[in-house]
Amino acid sequence: MESRPPLKITVANPRGFCAGVDRAIQIVELALEKYGAPVYVRHEIVHNRYVVESLEARGAIFVDELDEIPDGVPVVFSAHGVPKAVPRAAEDRGLFYLDATCPLVSKVHREAERHHDAGRHILLIGHAGHPEVIGTMGQLPQGAITLIETVEDARSVEVPAGTELAYTTQTTLSVDDTADIIAALQARFPAIHGPKKEDICYATTNRQAAVKEIAGASDAVIIIGAPNSSNSLRLVEVARKMGCDAMLVQRAADLDFERLKDCRSVGISAGASAPEVLVREVLEAFSRNFDVEVTEASGTPENVRFKLPAALSRQTHS
Repeated sequence: MESRPPLKITVANPRGFCAGVDRAIQIVELALEKYGAPVYVRHEIVHNRYVVESLEARGAIFVDELDEIPDGVPVVFSAHGVPKAVPRAAEDRGLFYLDATCPLVSKVHREAERHHDAGRHILLIGHAGHPEVIGTMGQLPQGAITLIETVEDARSVEVPAGTELAYTTQTTLSVDDTADIIAALQARFPAIHGPKKEDICYATTNRQAAVKEIAGASDAVIIIGAPNSSNSLRLVEVARKMGCDAMLVQRAADLDFERLKDCRSVGISAGASAPEVLVREVLEAFSRNFDVEVTEASGTPENVRFKLPAALSRQTHS
């Protein structure tokens, strides 16, 4: 039998599901238990195909827009948040809906509203087209928010003359890149108002710090997550900025062992939408190709829990 090359694997901690993702998935699961299938979900509940397909197997139906949903069935809004026009349209049709928006995204929505009520123009740091950005910009009238994607945008953006400014951010951004954009805004607009508490969520911050830790001692880093998951893509960027080869995979089948054949140390983490079962799947795939020694990194404990909607709060989650 051919001997397998040795490989040290360090698994990042924390990794995988955050409290907002866990809550959103629970909302769909509990809605299926309470109301029966089908339960419709507007957009992917979270950005992970394994999660979406698992819920589809239980009777969830994922759609892009409300007009794809028949009357008389419950609908869940995704964890990324929705523009205000969406619940209004649901109410106009008499649809029963459950809002699975992450409470930390809702916090950004409320901040934007407060700044708007105070007469400020808002600069939103985020990625164009991301559902969270669409949802945040949709909290206010068109033109009330300007999107800032880069430091160059911050240096060149045109803002309404004589108007106070405020900034807010998408919750899943790179901590370091966002700090650079904020610094550019503050240098140009010293009186700009920021959030009372940082908008980038605790889970994004913790997972990026954990990847920095493992990347420093790894030949390569594997991030388990979806290609449309902002927080997963940022983890890949963080590892690469540490000088480490990094790759994003959705499942173990995506691993490129030819690319990894000369590695003797690998770090593994998972985006906030990726379940732990996929981490185990990837570890098992490595164990079939290498003689592995697995170590779990120490990390920041996470004990955050978010309340479920009142309509589901009496249900128990198995």
